[in-house]
Amino acid sequence: MSNEFKLLFLGDVVGRPGRNIVKDFLNNTCACNKYDFIVLNAENASHGFGLTKKNHDEFVEMGVNCLTSGNHIWDKKDIFAYINESQCLIRPYNYPDAMGVGYRVFDNIIIINMLGRTFMPPINCPFHALSELVEKLKKECDFENKISFIDFHAEATAEKICFARYAQSLGIKAVVGTHTHVQTADEKIIGESCAYLSDVGFCGSSDGVIGMEYEGSLKRLTTSIPARFDVDESDFSQINACEIFFNKKTGIPKKIKRINFISEVKK
Repeated sequence: MSNEFKLLFLGDVVGRPGRNIVKDFLNNTCACNKYDFIVLNAENASHGFGLTKKNHDEFVEMGVNCLTSGNHIWDKKDIFAYINESQCLIRPYNYPDAMGVGYRVFDNIIIINMLGRTFMPPINCPFHALSELVEKLKKECDFENKISFIDFHAEATAEKICFARYAQSLGIKAVVGTHTHVQTADEKIIGESCAYLSDVGFCGSSDGVIGMEYEGSLKRLTTSIPARFDVDESDFSQINACEIFFNKKTGIPKKIKRINFISEVKK
């Protein structure tokens, strides 16, 4: 039996192009057999903003074990009807008094979602929130020997790096950033105990503007007038993700590897 625990984390899934290429990728790689655990950021999965119950269930059927989110988690109204019943969806832990949960403890792994504060909506401090959560987890489970993974949904790279260093000091085993939809090339192991990547990127149409149509993005940026954002649907889609290899007994990461490729959309 292997002593390695292999996690796959897929970046922000944007609309139908993102859902389709994720489904193809998971099927083509036989992901359920290749990976021990699959995490996916789903906050942009439904029409580019939010997550419907239908798309939530589709990801579960694909074999995704946990769905993380971010500041757009509340954008679809039906989230309020099912978020408390979902067994795999988490919203940022540092939302004050919000529905749903901000972390989940599975057999071998703890998945946590946090939201940054720089250039983001007002929210509780993620540093203070994480410190309190770690103390709570130490009482709830065998925290030190479990794998602990954080999706840190944040804008500023400096905030992400600082947060990851802080998380490592608390015993967290992996911190991977989301939100900007642009994959960074700074994957590393911090202090020999915490896997890190500033931003994993996104899954969706590769020819638009971070998954959205060029025309609407151009209008908003050149006129400063709010314009409708529609999901781009070009002939090519991309997968941005990362693999993290952990020691199953200690939870310590051994390697983090980026995944980044573009595929022609099947007609």
